[in-house]
Amino acid sequence: MTREFQGKIELDVRDSVSDWDAFLPPEAPEGAPNVLLVLYDDTGQAAWSPYGGRIQMPTMERLAQNGLTYTQWHTTALCSPTRSTLLTGRNHHSNGFATISESSTGFPGYNSHIPASNATMANLLRDAGWATFWVGKNHNVPIDEWTAGASKKNWPLAQGFDRFYGFIGGETNNWYPSLAEDNHYIDQPYLPEQGYHLSRDLADQALRMLRDVQQTEPGKPWYLWFCPGANHAPHHAPQEYIDKYKGVFDDGYEAYREWVLPRMIERGLLPEGTELTELNPMPPGTFSASDEVRPWAELGAEERALFCRMAEVYAGFSEYTDAQVGRIVDYLEESGQLDNTLIIYCADNGASGEGSPNGSVNEGKIFGGYPDDLQDNLRMVDKLGSPDTYNHYPTGWAAAFSTPYRMFKRYVYQGGVCDPLVISWPKGIAARGEVRNQYHHSTDIVATILDVCGVELPATYNGVEQRPLDGIPMTYSFEADGETTKRTQYFEMFGNRGIWHDGWKAVTEHGPVSGRGDFPSDTWQLFHTDTDRSEAHDLADEHPEKVEELKALWLSEAKRNDVLPLNDLQIIGNPKDFETFISMEFKVPVPASGQYTYYPGTSEVPERSAANTHGVSYKVLAEVTTTADTQGVIFAHGSRFGGHSLFVKDGKLTYVYNFLGIPPENVISAPVPEPGPHVFGVSFTKERVGEYREAIGPLALYIDDEKVAEQEIRTILGHFSLCGEGLCIGYDSGDAVSKLYEGSRFDYTGGEIIKVVFDIADDAYVDVEAHLAAAMARD
Repeated sequence: MTREFQGKIELDVRDSVSDWDAFLPPEAPEGAPNVLLVLYDDTGQAAWSPYGGRIQMPTMERLAQNGLTYTQWHTTALCSPTRSTLLTGRNHHSNGFATISESSTGFPGYNSHIPASNATMANLLRDAGWATFWVGKNHNVPIDEWTAGASKKNWPLAQGFDRFYGFIGGETNNWYPSLAEDNHYIDQPYLPEQGYHLSRDLADQALRMLRDVQQTEPGKPWYLWFCPGANHAPHHAPQEYIDKYKGVFDDGYEAYREWVLPRMIERGLLPEGTELTELNPMPPGTFSASDEVRPWAELGAEERALFCRMAEVYAGFSEYTDAQVGRIVDYLEESGQLDNTLIIYCADNGASGEGSPNGSVNEGKIFGGYPDDLQDNLRMVDKLGSPDTYNHYPTGWAAAFSTPYRMFKRYVYQGGVCDPLVISWPKGIAARGEVRNQYHHSTDIVATILDVCGVELPATYNGVEQRPLDGIPMTYSFEADGETTKRTQYFEMFGNRGIWHDGWKAVTEHGPVSGRGDFPSDTWQLFHTDTDRSEAHDLADEHPEKVEELKALWLSEAKRNDVLPLNDLQIIGNPKDFETFISMEFKVPVPASGQYTYYPGTSEVPERSAANTHGVSYKVLAEVTTTADTQGVIFAHGSRFGGHSLFVKDGKLTYVYNFLGIPPENVISAPVPEPGPHVFGVSFTKERVGEYREAIGPLALYIDDEKVAEQEIRTILGHFSLCGEGLCIGYDSGDAVSKLYEGSRFDYTGGEIIKVVFDIADDAYVDVEAHLAAAMARD
């Protein structure tokens, strides 16, 4: 009950008085606003047109012209941590999200479980009478809850959302996504050849939810968190949007930086005199070589053409998704809801440098430690952005789209944490097309929304005392530009630390993947951000007392927010760090037998929860029945960019191992036996390791007790994919593993699959350190 029953209960209902108000949920105040929060991924300020960039964002431009553009809005430098702050209004470590869910360790700030003391905004709004929806990327479900059989206490519905539609992990294929609805995994509704793209599908689902509210509960306010896959890799877009940018980036990423900075200054987004920082602004050895930027002048003509096309695809992806947001905004206008809808349009961290200095047509190679081949990539240049590629641009574009700042995503310099933000609310903000320079952070968004909606954080929620919000309302900035009321904000990512306080910022030269340890010996830099927005001038030597003051303040904030212990473990080539990490990481339970049994008619098993066949010896045995008409997939795991599958087609039993999408596929087959019950199996024995730590050895195909074929293959060390294309029994979800059965699903028909058993108990050569390093490479 929402309050004590105030009716009357007698023996006879005729003599009793009901009291519906004791049971109905509260209604939001008359005239309460709707809230639409649009959150992109991996986007620096200099990418988009409202900030002077070349990527056209008509919907965001429209909102900026009808509202406010913020120049000093900051994030945590990484996706899951930032998203956690937008869920609760508390700092990311206090949410348990120091990093992404997959790299959780058993410490309060690093476990990826949001504590009950940090109630989500969605819970508060729903309790106050708002409908609440989450559409798109999640990446805030703890790694131990990704499977179908796991607890759902940290899935969106338990976090206060009435509906959820999207994907659970950090990225997914935009043509063949791994989707979830509410509390379960689902198949995508239609295919690319029928017009499917994830951004379009997400907008369709969002519109369906909003229309459901409008037509069934008119006047009820809603909160929609819309999180497209853009602009995270893989960069996928319809060809017409990619072609719009042909030649737009031909001058290269260094020229782009020189071009865009004056435009940002001219628009009042940066102060006069703001300077460009260096392309590689950190000392050699401080950060990973994979984060270096290759000078444009040193590139050959073919490389330049390839790199430019990668930028064109990224731009097309971004604008196409903006057009889908535009469909939502158009509906709000048509239905008369736009005027009283607070729209917040932003990105969760800076542009991504995870594409390495050379970019990739299949980023699985990067994270699997396998080099891209320029000629192979060039052959795919016209396929970039299509279902045939899983692409990511090179670090040079990450630096360019984060102009004029140092570095990019994962670093706590401005390039990683200073991001685009536009806010529009016609009914509540009188200003039109104005710029705001107050310093703010992603923790401030929840406080702002609650302030606008007139909802307060209770002292206790569900019987648990609540941690106060770490953010402050930004509503004072709706009135005018001016002084910042926020005083302090700390930063930390992979051991890289920063602290902003009253216009000064101190940052360590501790690269996020350097694994240097020895934190007390780190060099601290000092920047006066009121006058040096790009952090071009280190003033530490001139103001040592200010450095010490800010270092002490950082440590105080770190202790208050569960930042300690700092974690920059280097698990490759450092046995001590490796042993430390192994002792702390979450371990998916492994059967004592080493055998995993899977059945048909069940949900896809997420990559990180499925039997680990990467870099190890393994056996797979499938108990099936066949008829003269049998065909279809027995099991499939992965996609055309890496995976393996056992299937029956054209009278043959075939096993395909697809090594990072590099042709030709490894194919082994034999005729299907007479109809009846059979055991089909494959066995791979790892005998040695290749140059790039791929496993090499014999693969055998079995029918019942007989070995019917054998050949040598190589298998990848890392995961087939970060968050999609899990293990399927009886079909192949999404993007097919093999070209031998291209198309959707290829269900097993004309027979029955009893069960499929994966056995890794007799592994002859387990390189645990290398496998773990590959698994951790992506964020």
